[in-house]
Amino acid sequence: MKGKRSLFAIAAIILAIVVISSAYTVNPAEQVIITQFGKPVGKAVTTAGLHFKIPIIQEANFFDKRALEWYGYPTQVSTKDKRFVWIDTYAIWKITNPLLFFKRVKNERGAQSRLDDILDGQTRNAVADHKLVELIRSTNRNIKDSEAFENSPIATLPNISYGRKQVTRSIVAIANKRTQRLGMTVLDLQFKRINYVESVRKTIFQRMITRREQIADKFKSEGAGEAAKILGNKDRELKRINSQAYKIAQQIKGIADAKATLIYAKAYNKNADSRRFYKFLKTMETYKKSISKNDWLMLSADSGIYKLLGKESIDKK
Repeated sequence: MKGKRSLFAIAAIILAIVVISSAYTVNPAEQVIITQFGKPVGKAVTTAGLHFKIPIIQEANFFDKRALEWYGYPTQVSTKDKRFVWIDTYAIWKITNPLLFFKRVKNERGAQSRLDDILDGQTRNAVADHKLVELIRSTNRNIKDSEAFENSPIATLPNISYGRKQVTRSIVAIANKRTQRLGMTVLDLQFKRINYVESVRKTIFQRMITRREQIADKFKSEGAGEAAKILGNKDRELKRINSQAYKIAQQIKGIADAKATLIYAKAYNKNADSRRFYKFLKTMETYKKSISKNDWLMLSADSGIYKLLGKESIDKK
């Protein structure tokens, strides 16, 4: 009895192992190829859920159903117009035929290696067949007029009939003729970066710096000219104002002098005493202006001041 129970337990364990080893789960982002002794059996399993296979002799090989990334190696290439540039690319690809994919490339590592050959090679060919401006520009968008772009190379870019978008589409189309035979499809490819090689880049940067300095010097020169013009107008206006003010001041002074002279003349012509007194005052003003406090005044008998003071007053003193 115990022996039967033991056999039953062993059989249950073996059955459980068989069931567990025969079941596998496929999630929505995966697809599976079943192989038997290393060779694919049947079609690809693309439906999500629980599935079964023959245990031990069959194996489930899982592949991603989602879009995958590929990054190229930066490559130095010469364009059609002999411009040496570095091209850095990336692509999006997908396993579209898992059975063919398994037969031709086995796994994603093998796929990446094949994509390196196909996409890098086709990118080189496309770049060599087109001018640099066609690899950079996608449209013939016009640049608005600006002094900052005057006489600049960017302001005189030629029109293109075949741009960057068309170049990348052509690379994808030609590459897919080869990749679809491997069970995968390239969905998109883009230039991540396009740059001149180091030796050319230094020359381009120096040319850009020189051009910016020329534009800056032009603005400085125009600013200095405007400043000189403003200063010149200021000086001219200041001189005009000063001249006008001097003219008005002289006119006022002339009118005042005329009035003063008229008053002096009227006072002078009244009588002899008034004339003598006027002459005396003017003489005193003259001596006051010409003689300081520390000066001594020596008068002769026939001097004007002596005559004005009068002999009687002198004698009394």
